[in-house]
Amino acid sequence: MAENKIFAGPRIRRVRSGLGLTQTAMAQRLGISPSYLNLIERNQRPLTVQLILKMAEVFDLDLADLRGDGPGTAAELRAVFADPLLSAELPGDGELVEVAEGAPNIAAGIAKLYRAYRESQDRLSDLSALLAHEGHQTRATGARLPSDEVQEVFENRPNHFPVVEGAAEAFRATLGAGDDLMGLLRGWLRREHEVAVRILPVETMPLWRRRFDRHSRRLFVSERLSPADRLREVATEVALLAFGGAIAAEAETFGFASAEALRLARFELLRYAAHALIMPYAPFQAAAERVHYDIEVLSHRFEASFEQAATRLTTLQRQAAPGLPFFLVEADGAGNRLRRAGARGFPAQRFGGDCPKLLIHSTFAEGGRVLVETVEMPDGAAFLTIARTVEGPAAGFGERPRRTAILLGLDAALAGQTVYGRAMGEGRRATPVGPACRLCERQGCLARAAPPLTRPLALDEAVTGLGGFDFQ
Repeated sequence: MAENKIFAGPRIRRVRSGLGLTQTAMAQRLGISPSYLNLIERNQRPLTVQLILKMAEVFDLDLADLRGDGPGTAAELRAVFADPLLSAELPGDGELVEVAEGAPNIAAGIAKLYRAYRESQDRLSDLSALLAHEGHQTRATGARLPSDEVQEVFENRPNHFPVVEGAAEAFRATLGAGDDLMGLLRGWLRREHEVAVRILPVETMPLWRRRFDRHSRRLFVSERLSPADRLREVATEVALLAFGGAIAAEAETFGFASAEALRLARFELLRYAAHALIMPYAPFQAAAERVHYDIEVLSHRFEASFEQAATRLTTLQRQAAPGLPFFLVEADGAGNRLRRAGARGFPAQRFGGDCPKLLIHSTFAEGGRVLVETVEMPDGAAFLTIARTVEGPAAGFGERPRRTAILLGLDAALAGQTVYGRAMGEGRRATPVGPACRLCERQGCLARAAPPLTRPLALDEAVTGLGGFDFQ
């Protein structure tokens, strides 16, 4: 019988902590002495079948809660200690299981830290291949970073994923009717996964927007976030739990070689899935047509932010009911381009998006205001552009807030179907822009920041042009 004894002290302690009970309070409800419970939690006494059944009855526990995550986490720890750097320190299996069950969050943290270490080592190996020193010159000759690979794939393909859309629609139908989506999602988490959502203060969660603690079954969301961003974080976790398999399968279709690139792709698809839950395709597309794609109206109607509604507009390319083919750029005040996407892929060849005269750079002087204009490329192609700043998480005193800008673009021939194109009317002169200064041959441009690659400069010393770089 000795081999049938159940020692589960750390798991009992974790259950008690999750219920917010002291040893004395828990012992009283179980009808045992506090000292006996103390011995159980220290693995000096085994659990009896009667006590297990009593705990399940009194605290309404699933017996699976007492099974814990030890074996899986122990396997991860075993892989960590198999590394040559730690092989001499490899503990026995019993000690690994004890650590995994006694301190599961710490064990998971060690495994996560090791994964980050391995990926950093791989990245350094890539960088050593990328950088070859020739005197004082550095030349890039190797592979790109995983983030560059993922960004390029998502920029160049249509921003529409039918598999994810279908999974989101099927799940949304199971939630039932109701205007309070946050309440529906929180209810589903509590009912199906016994997960409670908690809004945590800045001092408790200073570094994260969202964090799911699988052991205490709580989803923590930062108070820094706006209501719309809190809803997106909860929707992201719901998508992961409800149809994460479909998202993972879709990410696999991209064929990324590295685990880091694959994980980044899943993050992008999870964000896409969250938007699909908040703004279901058919209702959102119908509303967009009714209000002539007024982003402010759409964001309020679906309890979304301007950024979320603008991003969702770039995904409306269902074959049976397509929306207008918007594309999007997001940049910060320093001009760093953070992301690009398009309903049919971002039109890098036709539009570029790096011209300093675009409205996306002017929005920072007029925070929160929607700016609209038509721009014309050197080849005559014209686009309607809509730009506005968007705020990041709330900043405390002494912190510098995050503010970026969104620019939505659309072929000018379709501008009349939007509230923005109708407001501008016809006959308004388009602003001449280019794809990027290095690729633009417009002469006399006051905003030029770099010389074109295709023209020689300063051919005539007796002439000074209007731009900073003179060419003929």
